[in-house]
Amino acid sequence: MSDEVEPGHVRVRLDLSYDGKDFSGWAKQRTLRTVQGELESALKTVMRLPEPVELTVAGRTDAGVHARGQVAQFDIAEEVWAEHGSLLLRRLAGRLPHDIRVWKVAEAPEGFNARFSAIWRRYAYRVGDHQGGVDPLRRGHVLWHQWPLDVDAMNEASRALLGEHDFAAYCKKREGATTIRTLQELSWVRAEDGIVTATVRADAFCHNMVRSLVGALLHVGDGHRPVEWPGQVLAAAVRDSSVHVVKPHGLTLEEVGYPADELLAARSKEARNMRTLPGKGCC
Repeated sequence: MSDEVEPGHVRVRLDLSYDGKDFSGWAKQRTLRTVQGELESALKTVMRLPEPVELTVAGRTDAGVHARGQVAQFDIAEEVWAEHGSLLLRRLAGRLPHDIRVWKVAEAPEGFNARFSAIWRRYAYRVGDHQGGVDPLRRGHVLWHQWPLDVDAMNEASRALLGEHDFAAYCKKREGATTIRTLQELSWVRAEDGIVTATVRADAFCHNMVRSLVGALLHVGDGHRPVEWPGQVLAAAVRDSSVHVVKPHGLTLEEVGYPADELLAARSKEARNMRTLPGKGCC
């Protein structure tokens, strides 16, 4: 979707959350239930549109992944926005299934693009290592790991992964897409209830990146791999079959960050450029 809004139209930003358990990911599919499909259908119904709007999202989550701070956008004719804008939040609450909630509906500032204007995405991955398993009331959002975890070792191993790198070893390669990313934060904390939470923040993520990083670091935490191993895997820059992609239900998109309004358009243009590491060509 272009950063330019057609004359006579308004770009609308949605802030939303969802439980990913019963969705086949964000992106709409013809025969499967998806977040995008449900949301576009609800918007078409409540605004009485002849055709569905087309949503652009900050981060396309996989099947089973949750979101607390997802951001999406769509463009709509000014007269439709004037008629329905102030009522949209309440109407969506009555029309959407209970595993999707929209918390804010607002006209987006000039230059805003939900995907390309973002400067970071922050995910949390939650793990329980209690011998008895995970609290049944949290089982849909916490992975059970059957060996005790050393959080200090996991944090030490995580430090080697920070910064701008080619994360090919931790990504499922997609044709024409770069695997170079800047990992801004990767840290582990054990809460009083025993749940261990990884906070993972980057400018963007490639496919399976967070779940692969978590899988590698769990191997360090339970003593099956040395602290140096995740960094060695990263340096190899090729997909490593020994890196386990953990299950999706422990992962939640918590927040998406954007620059000041006057920097939105410039950030969107920058994010569309194919990235390379210093000293390396694009191909």
